[in-house]
Amino acid sequence: MKEIPGDLSFLKSHEWVRVEDDGTATIGISDHAQGLLGDLVYVELPNVGDMAKAGTAAAVVESVKAASDVYSPVSGEIVAVNDDLADKPETINEDAYGEGWMFVVKLSDRDELKDLVDPDAYAEMIENEED
Repeated sequence: MKEIPGDLSFLKSHEWVRVEDDGTATIGISDHAQGLLGDLVYVELPNVGDMAKAGTAAAVVESVKAASDVYSPVSGEIVAVNDDLADKPETINEDAYGEGWMFVVKLSDRDELKDLVDPDAYAEMIENEED
């Protein structure tokens, strides 16, 4: 398993969020999730200007195995999407915590961050899943 960056928080459904200095939050799926899905072949991203709501589906990833909703860990306006994923969805497989980011949300409620799990708790959770 790849090292989990210490600056991330996670939903139990395997989405990560990195809060940036400008009050935005970058969101993607975990390395563990992309590993379970296998080779990604398609990504459907939200539109800039859409509103994301914490805990609701905001994007879809499709692999050779299955299609899966991607839930937003936080609420707010979508201010950027990773258009590169349209031509190269496998970027998520290659670099889930870096170039494989999916979308950016301008946070509307920072308190929602308290409901997320930290990297250590997330690592423990996925370790227990594998038992």
